Amino acid sequence: MPELPEVETTVRGLAPVLHGRRIARVIANRPDLRRPLPPDLGQRLTGAVVTGLGRRAKYGLIDTDRGDTMVFHLGMSGRWRVDPSEALIHDHLVIETDEGRTLALNDPRRFGSIDLVPTAEVEDWGPFGALGPEPLGDSFDAAHLASQFENRVAPAKALLLDQRVVAGLGNIYVCEALHMAGIAPSRAGGRIGAKRLDLLAESVRSVLLAAIEAGGSTLRDYARPDGELGYFSKQWRVYGREGQACECGTMIRRRVEGGRSTFWCPKCQR
Repeated sequence: MPELPEVETTVRGLAPVLHGRRIARVIANRPDLRRPLPPDLGQRLTGAVVTGLGRRAKYGLIDTDRGDTMVFHLGMSGRWRVDPSEALIHDHLVIETDEGRTLALNDPRRFGSIDLVPTAEVEDWGPFGALGPEPLGDSFDAAHLASQFENRVAPAKALLLDQRVVAGLGNIYVCEALHMAGIAPSRAGGRIGAKRLDLLAESVRSVLLAAIEAGGSTLRDYARPDGELGYFSKQWRVYGREGQACECGTMIRRRVEGGRSTFWCPKCQR
């Protein structure tokens, strides 16, 4: 599933095509994805000017001058295609701009979603209401982690994946950040000291920024809007590397919990 860096990369790829442009046409090739599309989607977007693009957690945001924000989630296989040379069977939503550019939301598995939310209400919109701070924002730091981890017996990995603790982190980047910080995924949050929490906060930021710079990680169907693949997978320290040597020489281990794989180095991470 695309995680924060993949969504951030997607939003940045859409900005040169959409920002400041008027939406000339909206074509919904089916009435739903994971849930029904807004019934008035075309009416509210056609003729609107895109005033900004952003991201919240793993959702992309497209603001218009009509006070609406289109909120999209890529699900497991969604991606936007820019100026596609041909239409594909899974191009479920197509947007054309006044400049003659085309964007097609392609989602073979249809686990993604499209919503229209009044821009003034986005911050408190359903899925966003209980989210923690953005890991690349000013509100995320060691002090925040300390307040969330204090006296907690839950494992560090589970706490970082809890969207109420920090928004947008997913399995890949949590595994990578914990390795960079030298913290075992199973270590109880309440047993992590202040210095290591400071290192963990910095590691989360560093891993995410490096992934965004590399265009994200390529997993299954994910690709950037320009069609290029993300290359951060070539920088993975532990994720997907079971049985391979860590930089310390120890073999990387893997276990599966709740359908998720955890990768870690038993020597580097304590």
